[in-house]
Formats: sequence, C-alpha cells, structure tokens
Amino acid sequence: MPELNGGEIIAEYLEREGVEYLVGIPGHGSTNLLDAFNDVDVEVIQPRHEQGAVHLADGYARASGEPLAVFTSIGPGATNTVTGAATAFVDSIPMVIFTGAPQTHEYGQGILQELDRHRPGDFPRVMEPVTKQSFTVHDVERLPRVLRRAFQIALEGRPGPVHIDVPMDVQGAVADVEIPDPATSRSHSRPGGDPEHVAEAADLLAEADRPVIVAGGGTMLSEAWDEVQTLAEHLTAPVIPTFQAKGIIPEDHDLFVGYAGWIGSTAGNELASNADVVLALGCRFSDLHTSSFEPGVSFEIPPSKLIHVDIDPEEIGKNYPVEVGIQGDAKVVTGQLHDAAAERLDPVGTADNDYYDEIQRLWADWEEQVQERHSDDVPMSISRVLAGLREVLPREGMVVSSAGQPQETTNPEFPVYEPRTNISCGGYSTMGFGVSAAIGAKLARPDRPVVDVEGDGSFLMTIQEVACAVEHGVDLVYLVLNNEGWKSIRNLQVDKYGWDRVLDTPFSEEAAVDFVGAAESFGVDFAERVVKPEHLADTLAGALDHDGPAVVEAVVEPDNPDSGAIITGEWDLADLEGKGL
Repeated sequence: MPELNGGEIIAEYLEREGVEYLVGIPGHGSTNLLDAFNDVDVEVIQPRHEQGAVHLADGYARASGEPLAVFTSIGPGATNTVTGAATAFVDSIPMVIFTGAPQTHEYGQGILQELDRHRPGDFPRVMEPVTKQSFTVHDVERLPRVLRRAFQIALEGRPGPVHIDVPMDVQGAVADVEIPDPATSRSHSRPGGDPEHVAEAADLLAEADRPVIVAGGGTMLSEAWDEVQTLAEHLTAPVIPTFQAKGIIPEDHDLFVGYAGWIGSTAGNELASNADVVLALGCRFSDLHTSSFEPGVSFEIPPSKLIHVDIDPEEIGKNYPVEVGIQGDAKVVTGQLHDAAAERLDPVGTADNDYYDEIQRLWADWEEQVQERHSDDVPMSISRVLAGLREVLPREGMVVSSAGQPQETTNPEFPVYEPRTNISCGGYSTMGFGVSAAIGAKLARPDRPVVDVEGDGSFLMTIQEVACAVEHGVDLVYLVLNNEGWKSIRNLQVDKYGWDRVLDTPFSEEAAVDFVGAAESFGVDFAERVVKPEHLADTLAGALDHDGPAVVEAVVEPDNPDSGAIITGEWDLADLEGKGL
C-alpha cells in the first residue's frame, strides 16, 4: 500500500470520486490538506468568503446532481460555512465540507481559534444540526473509511451535506493505506415502493375525478422528470410543483398550472384545494407552499385524499394525514404508479373532458394576470424586468435566485422549460445565495447561459464573490434588481404595524451603492444600468453575449406593497397577540 499523508489521502480520494472542484479559502488549519492538491486532477477554487464556497458547491450540485468538496481552516473560517451548510441541508443538497481542527495533542488547551469551553475541539457540534452527519478524524489510518462513509451518506437516501473535521496533525501524518473504490460503498439500485401500497395508490388515481400531482424537490433530486410528465399525461392530471421542483415539467406544457401557496398561481391554488386525490412526490408541504396549512386556501386534506411518496419516512404524514404513504425513490415509485395506473385505466383524453377544460381556463386566467404586470411604466416592475430577461434568455438558459422580492416574483412568474434550469434556495431562504450558486451552476453546465437574479440588498451580502467569478473567467450575468432596500421585510412591517412604526431600510440616498462602479472595481468588463424598459432586451442580450462575468443593474419600483409578487394564498406571521404560534 502507498505511504500517504492525510492531505494526500483526501486529495486522491476526491479524485477517485470524480470531484471536479475543491472550493474554499486556505488558512493555517488547512495547509497540509491544501498542499496535496498540487498533485491531483481536482481544481481548487478560492472564493472570497467561506459562505460563498458552500453556496458555490450547492449551485453546482443543483445544476449537475453531483457533489463538490468544500475546505476551510479552523475557527471563523469553519463557522462561516454554517449558513451555506444549513441552506443545503434544508434543501437536501449533497456535498462534503472539510474543516481544520486543533492538533490532537493540543485538544482542550484553548489554542488559536479552538472552541473548548464546553468540550475540547467542539466545532463539530456546531455542524450537527445543519449536516446529515459530522465526523472527526483523530487517526490518519481511519481517514479512508471516513471519506468513503461521508460521500455515501451525502449521496444516498435523502441527500445532504456531510462534515469532516480534520485535525492539523492528522492532515500531515503519514500512513500506509489503501484508497477505497467509491463504487463499493454505493447502492446499485434505488428503493421502490411496496407493491401493495403502490396498488392502493393506483386504485385511488384510477378512480379520481380531479387528481393533481404535486412534485416536490425530491423529484428533481431523483431525476424523475420523465416519469412525472408521463404519469400526468396518462391521467390528464395537472402538475403543481413546489418551487424546488420548478422545471420538472415544461412550463408551457398544457398540464402545468403554476404553484400552490402564498405566492402560487390562482390556477395552482384553485386546483390543489379542490382535488379529490393529491399525489405528492418528494414534497415536504411547507408553510409557504400550503398557505400556512389554512384549510381550503391551497390544500384541503382531508377531504382530499393524499398519496404521499418520499424517500424520507419522517416526511410522510408529517403535516397532512395520508390515505396511502409510500417510502421510496420518487423516480422509481412514480414509474411504478404509472405502470399500475395503466393496468387500471386507459389514457385519459382531453376531448370532452370538463376537468381538462377547467385546467386550461384557470391557467389562461393566471397568465392574463401576469401579463398585466408587464407595463412599460418607469420605474419598472420586477415582473417587467423578468419578462425582458425571458425574451432574450434561450430556452435552456439557467436562472438563479436568492431570497427576497426577486425570488418571490421569479419563482411563480418566470417560465422555465427544462429540469435543473431554476436554481433557487428554498426552505432556509438565504439572501446572497445566488451570487456564488450561479458560479457553481455555470461550472457544472458551461454549455448553458446562467443569469443570477438578485435584489440589491441580497447582492450586497455576498457581492465579494463577483471577484471569484472574474478571477476564474466564469461566463455569467448578474441581474441586480435595485429597489433601494430590503423591501420584502419593510412591507411586512408596514402590513403589521403601519408606516408610522416602520424601521425603514438603511439604503438612503446618501448611502446608495453605485452597482456599476462596484462591478467595474472587481474587474467586470460589462456593467450597465437600465432605467427604461425599452433598453432592457438589448442590454440583457449584450450581457449574455459578453465573454465573462457581466452585471446589469435594473432600477425597479421601490414601493410595491406586495413585495413584487402576486399574493394569491396566505402566510401566517405571528402578530402581537401571538397568532400562529
């Protein structure tokens, strides 16, 4: 067996896993690890903040389905990864995060950047709630096994981030070890549903008059897009994805009806709340998606009968009672359901089908509402800017978004047509996510144009990562929608307390940021501001044609009371009396 130090073991194992990039920022706690990457075919990318490193790996995995590895030093470099890890954990995105740790013989001595007042080398406890598992490697000979297990856990079942804390002396220690073959620790099949329960679910679907299919993020993770569309077409059932499954079916398909929930479509909420059978595939039923579980607004379960399919049994029946619960992979189980339904029911036609006609009418009504928002007023609406982007972005183009007003308009209104072309943080709702996630998405799919739609407040939280895009020549567009502040939160304050109680956002005229100048200071060659809608298409087309990072600042209306979105459902925020708690 070869004699390798800890850093070399990690480097060679990542190479065997086919990991394309190691992303992170060096520090004294990671020098032994990093040095080994001079000798393997894994490119090291250094962002400008550790949070950005994790978001970059996150965007890469969402776009490709494959994990990256992240590395940091000990101390604040390690804690800076927590927000990114939490974002990935909530949305079930795989990656492996390496952090430096104290030398094993100095654990508990309070060395530089050690957390030791409760337990020696206590950082892994920080990572426990935001990862599937956290390992600490105290012996270099154990490192190959930990690496194999870490990637197995990150990728198998419900995916997610895994953390490995590697003490500095373990990184440099030498051992005669064998680097394991990753294929020997992977399942070679996916779990299907129990045939008896699949048959029960197929009976319900065959007998249903108003079935709907709610595709969640699990369908995207399992690559179930063909199966979902095939089943929907057999049943002539509308597809109402969650935002994490945006793109699971083309949004110009006649069975796509938008989304359910607080900012869902009127069509999606109407059809979901009046369904007799709801087939949920890899779906968590979160508060935003369900209008905070208010009966009859987005869903009414019961009397609607719920078939709930999920790889994670803890999600089945968590928020709604099930008629049939099936644990299994969304792709496999959806295929099983189609085969079983086809044995019971011929394909449902669209001719003389009142339900199909209702679907088309409701969708047409929603599209008309969206179209009405595309006026040429100045300042522009967010909807108008997004319409201009859709006009020039190719069908296979990818759009990325972070939390805030732009996401609240992009997700329900911006049509996408292919899987993995919408990269958007979900349940952790992280501002600044897209700035680095877009870099990762472009690295994963260099053949596709990538546009990150950011609000001005969100962009400023991680703007330093533009330098990373410039350094590596990543060809993407940052579309910054400038409404002069954190207006989603400002509007919530107005709704709850009135204008006289609002602590306004600190984006005063005196402190206004010159986004074009800021972009140029990072070395961006194409940076332009758009104020009038007639200039949108040409400017965005020029940015897409530009070779390298581009920034387009679009000045949009600052005082839309609905945060830029069409509010069609409900979202329960606690008032002063504690409502909703």
